[in-house]
Amino acid sequence: MQDSLIIKPPKKSPVLLRMAVLMFATVCSVYICSVCLKQISTQARSLFQNMQGIESPIPNKFIMLEEIPHLHYPKPTTFSRAECAHNPVQFFAVLSIQRSGSGWFETLLNSHNNVSSNGEIFSMKDRRKNISTIVQTLDKVYNLDWLSSASKNQCTAAVGFKWMLNQGLMEHHKEIVEYFKHKGVSAIFLFRRNLLRRMVSMLANSYDRNAKLLNGTHKSHVHTPEEADTLSKYKPSINSTLLISDLKQMEVIAAKALNYFNSTRNMILYYEDLVGNRTKLNDVQEFLGLPVMRLTSRQVKIHRGGLSDHVKNWDDVNKTLTGTVYESFLHADYQS
Repeated sequence: MQDSLIIKPPKKSPVLLRMAVLMFATVCSVYICSVCLKQISTQARSLFQNMQGIESPIPNKFIMLEEIPHLHYPKPTTFSRAECAHNPVQFFAVLSIQRSGSGWFETLLNSHNNVSSNGEIFSMKDRRKNISTIVQTLDKVYNLDWLSSASKNQCTAAVGFKWMLNQGLMEHHKEIVEYFKHKGVSAIFLFRRNLLRRMVSMLANSYDRNAKLLNGTHKSHVHTPEEADTLSKYKPSINSTLLISDLKQMEVIAAKALNYFNSTRNMILYYEDLVGNRTKLNDVQEFLGLPVMRLTSRQVKIHRGGLSDHVKNWDDVNKTLTGTVYESFLHADYQS
């Protein structure tokens, strides 16, 4: 019997096959990641926008018992409350992000005879290096032992401070939420609706840290129109390539904070609403259980008028945002 001639097909290179599979897997992974990121951004924006339409919860005679603020009677070790020892004190924290009007808002709070808002106390890294140092600092504030220029001491009826989201608040949010609920701390969220204006303010403030336009001094807040005019002369350029992703990131951060602290007693404020409607300040005072007073501030707004007057590459920014969900930021304005 003659041997049969068997012709075998050439073998495919295993290297080429592996490369093809790897490329296919990579393309699929990139696609899936892009879809997930888009969904996260959309969900964050939806949550942020929904929160913007929610009215702040204000105590009234119909409020549920569990929503009534805790009554606190601190016993400070640094002084005696004397005749005010039997007056309750409400605990609060203003939760915000830089250049959202929190400095101005705090000066308004401190113009009340019975409010002590002690500034950005967690700007010092040592106070937020871990949850233990955070709790120690909080205890000192709420026991009225934190002494600052804002301290009203004996007859304080509401005590708190402002806390930026990037100062340990988000990293330790679970423990802080539990602390707030256990101690009866009310959270006051303060954001800006127009995130483009916040970006302009951030860039200008960052520039002035080095430039020191006011006679060699850096000021984040000013008290005269002349100082405001000097600072507003600098027009920052905005990276139009990253602009939309930067705006999305701002929304994600705010949405996360709102979600983390939604189980605490809280109210949500927007800078633009406070500027346009000062009766919102009455809501804040009622939320803190305070006698309503006229609140004032000496601070002067720096970037007044339309944003086109304050951005160097305005045409690029306008082109980038036109036709997007952020187009309204180009035109939104309010009276100072």
